[in-house]
Amino acid sequence: MELGELIALRPVPAAGLLLTLTRRCPLSCAHCSTSSTMAGEQTAADRLRRFVASFTVDDAPRVVLLTGGEPLLRPGLAAGLATLARAAGTRTALLSGMFFARGGGSVPARIMRAITAADHFSASLDVHHEREVARADVFAAVRRVLDAGVPASFHLTGTGPDDPYLADVVAAVRREFADHVPMLVNDVRPVGRAASWTGAATRPDTAGGAAVPCPMAAWPTVAFDGTVVACCNQQTVDARPVPAHLLLGHVAEDDWSTVRRRSLASPVLRLLRVVGPGHLTARYAPGTPACGWCATCRNIADRPEVLAGAARDGAGPVGELLDLHSTRSQLAAGPAAFVRRHGSSAYAGLVTLTADGDRP
Repeated sequence: MELGELIALRPVPAAGLLLTLTRRCPLSCAHCSTSSTMAGEQTAADRLRRFVASFTVDDAPRVVLLTGGEPLLRPGLAAGLATLARAAGTRTALLSGMFFARGGGSVPARIMRAITAADHFSASLDVHHEREVARADVFAAVRRVLDAGVPASFHLTGTGPDDPYLADVVAAVRREFADHVPMLVNDVRPVGRAASWTGAATRPDTAGGAAVPCPMAAWPTVAFDGTVVACCNQQTVDARPVPAHLLLGHVAEDDWSTVRRRSLASPVLRLLRVVGPGHLTARYAPGTPACGWCATCRNIADRPEVLAGAARDGAGPVGELLDLHSTRSQLAAGPAAFVRRHGSSAYAGLVTLTADGDRP
């Protein structure tokens, strides 16, 4: 599975599942959105296995992204979940901070088993990670992953399109891997440890309540404590209690079929995916002061008029049709268009690089 295939599925409701294996991480990156440490929490392995084992060939997600923290701190669990998912026809992607690459030696066998059990491997690389793990060591480890037959990509972050580090690292990846390895480039967000120092702004609300789809409400996210949330925004994932319209269940109590049904059938989530939180609030609660995109979404929980309006207009066949039309429109635009909206626009075309060497 190439990175572009994964990103292309991102707007499709319930086509993917973001599964957090742990909040623990041996690195101390200054921009870490999850504020991970080795003391972080994690869900019991048997609960995660039971949840993934509930996938069936009729309703399984098309892809599961195993993330953290550092998911390869639990390599046996990662490999086991990938095997369970494959039995239902689900492919698995794995995102790592590359702690195991320090020193440039061989990849530990237990970690390589987890990586080769997956269908795609992504390595995080940015100026903060490079203070923890040398770029040359990361490149060497990714080369070994590719040699093992697993498609790979890089997840890069920087301060914006004019960041000289991004220009340098992108050029280095393209040289090292001859344009055969794609990259997903994002800007550092003021979340987690980065909130204390970054000058980056949160995504503003849409001017005038314009209708702008929010595909972040498409894939359920299993949080560090097993709670299943409708959105991957870190502040939403960490919020307790979870706003009711964004709560899909818990892996200790619910199976995938239940979570999937709740995501697809919720009128509020349908309209968030179609028009976004700013438009919903402007339409059903005009005059509400504007705030950040995700904060506007979370605040819907305290606006009964918005919930009632969305429940009325997003229900039934009409709501289903709106959701389907929005999904098809975003699919037709392709993965680079998705990254232009939600990542670094200047580098969006890099997600379309493939092992065949296609250039953006």
